[in-house]
Amino acid sequence: MKSLFAKLAVILALASPTAAMAQVQTNDPAGSGPIVNALGWLQGTLLGNVATAVAVMAVAAVGFMMLTGRLNWRFGATVIIGVFILFGAASIVAGIQQVAA
Repeated sequence: MKSLFAKLAVILALASPTAAMAQVQTNDPAGSGPIVNALGWLQGTLLGNVATAVAVMAVAAVGFMMLTGRLNWRFGATVIIGVFILFGAASIVAGIQQVAA
């Protein structure tokens, strides 16, 4: 009977929403300032004007190659979807967070 209560307690502890609330963190951890700044710089570089221009040229080149039959449609679609995911990542994450909240 004790093992049944122990199993039930473990199931309830894992299924309760308070267990997941322990992972929510409002502030950055101590000492993470340089890391957060470096990641912000990397995000700005990857999503800046130069990256946008390169992505537009890549999508145009891949689309032209797909239309002329020099590139597999599956690979071309993968490249184009990857670009949309890269530049839409912030919106995707915001949508997931709204649904989860």
